[in-house]
Amino acid sequence: MRFVRFWRTALALFLGLTFFTSGMAKLYYQHQFWGWIGPVWLAEKLQPFQLGLYVAFVAASQIVTGFLLITRRFWLLGAVFLVPMLANILFVTISLQWGGTPYVVAVLLSMDIALLLSEYRRLRVLWSEVAYVPPSTQPMRTIKGHVVWATGLLLTLSAVPVSYMALSLSYWLAFGGIVLAWSSALADDYSFRRLQASAS
Repeated sequence: MRFVRFWRTALALFLGLTFFTSGMAKLYYQHQFWGWIGPVWLAEKLQPFQLGLYVAFVAASQIVTGFLLITRRFWLLGAVFLVPMLANILFVTISLQWGGTPYVVAVLLSMDIALLLSEYRRLRVLWSEVAYVPPSTQPMRTIKGHVVWATGLLLTLSAVPVSYMALSLSYWLAFGGIVLAWSSALADDYSFRRLQASAS
């Protein structure tokens, strides 16, 4: 079971970082954000077809989906969102005949499907009457934790427009937003301890 949790976490982080950095690199000032998958110049390539807004939407979706995966709080939602996004990218790259790119995207889609299959017990409520009962060890989620996480997401998204005015500050905003979102679990724990203290 520990092995399953390990590879599931590793897979989620890999996919999250892949698409988070890909989206940031497309929208950042002069594409000055690291990412191993591209192309960062997609907007320029598709602008003659009046698809610049479409590319911006895809990039923003990549950022949010990647953020969901790497910050772990809503990782399963991110994995679900990634399926139609990857299917869309796959058929666009096939239509544009981009060499080996469709094969790379197909591998990433397969990885995401494997990630979803690892949580079939939680997802089977979509097609069956079997209710999902979370384990007792699952941490409690609170409104305060959700607010902290959402603030982290907003900070990270703000890094994109800030990159056109202050590039160094934008990197701190992007990193700080991720760290803040990760700390949402601490906010949950603090709220839970206060609730226990008030009840006793």
